[in-house]
Amino acid sequence: MSPPANVASFDARPLTEPVDRAAVRAFARELRVSGRVPGVFPTSIIAIVLMCVFGVVILFVFATVGMSVLSAFADMEMRAGSSWVFVPAILPVLLIAGFVTLFIVLTVRGLGSSAVRWYRLDRFARANGMSYLPHLPNPALPGMIFSLGGDRTARDLVRGDRPRFVEFANYTYETGSGKERTTHRWGYVAVRLDVPLPNIVLDAKSNNGLFGASNLPASFDRHQRLSLEGDFDRHFSLYCPRGYERDALYLFTPDIMARFVDSAAALDVEIVDDWLFLYGRRDFSTLDPATWAWLFSVVGALLDKFAQWSRWRDERLADAARTASTAPAGTGMPGAPAASALPFAAPAGAPASPPGVAAPGRRLRRRVSWGAFVAVGGILLFWLLIQSGVLRGLFSVLLN
Repeated sequence: MSPPANVASFDARPLTEPVDRAAVRAFARELRVSGRVPGVFPTSIIAIVLMCVFGVVILFVFATVGMSVLSAFADMEMRAGSSWVFVPAILPVLLIAGFVTLFIVLTVRGLGSSAVRWYRLDRFARANGMSYLPHLPNPALPGMIFSLGGDRTARDLVRGDRPRFVEFANYTYETGSGKERTTHRWGYVAVRLDVPLPNIVLDAKSNNGLFGASNLPASFDRHQRLSLEGDFDRHFSLYCPRGYERDALYLFTPDIMARFVDSAAALDVEIVDDWLFLYGRRDFSTLDPATWAWLFSVVGALLDKFAQWSRWRDERLADAARTASTAPAGTGMPGAPAASALPFAAPAGAPASPPGVAAPGRRLRRRVSWGAFVAVGGILLFWLLIQSGVLRGLFSVLLN
């Protein structure tokens, strides 16, 4: 995939142009047979027939009850000599019939619109040299949003692999249970990097909440906050593992900072392992051409700068390698030959250390929410005071 820097150079016509309904049904059937969409028969004729049968059964049940009520009202009508007594009885039947009909119509239209959406996004992906996957449970990605809650699902994944792997998708996960159950919705862009890098987070300030509260689902130890030059700090709060400040400065040179400020200031950014993620609290994979033009422009603006990051190496790994290489003979495994007897040597010009990140730099330290501990402690103290009778005695003294 080659996301263009010029937003007008990609083909967005499949998102809006008319579609062939027969082709849509054939595509939905193909997705169903291949198992790329959940459910046994979404958008199929069998599903529509089953919903219609369900509606007819409901109508039959309520019609039977309604006829019984009508018979009772008919007897009343004959005794009262009125021709309007049956009206209160037939109104509920008509309302229920209308509700069931509306339910069937909206359900069928909803299933049909999902199939059209799949078809459009698939054609859009193909037109731009990419591929489309409607549904992926539990995506195996290391970003902060992918390890939270349950029922984790990525939807409408649009993927490209040239010049590097890039994935655009919508993502949901759920927390809580019962009435407290909450669905969290995100859009993300995942970009595969050449080498693993330290865990760095750019918390965009433009999408923060009340009093500057972060939009991200995780908070980080404030001692990991690093201030950069220029006006970068006005747009992002940058967090990097302690001891990796110099590495962050190496990665975020002035030209790269300018790219992030100009193109991605509305997005939260996470670098973890050999991935870069762009996050937003909205759907990214949509039928809106303007959204795709924006996302393509962001990725296109950043891609050519990632080559600089491929040269980064963690000096801590080099130090560990040097320590191991200078260990005295005989400290290895019993029976192992001496280092000088190895039949190979490092090639000339090899990097000082292999790609990778030492343990301290792989993950940021999360911040402990002391407010939650205080709140729980206060509730527990209040409960203990009630159980011990201290509060009852205090109230008695005050009332007397």
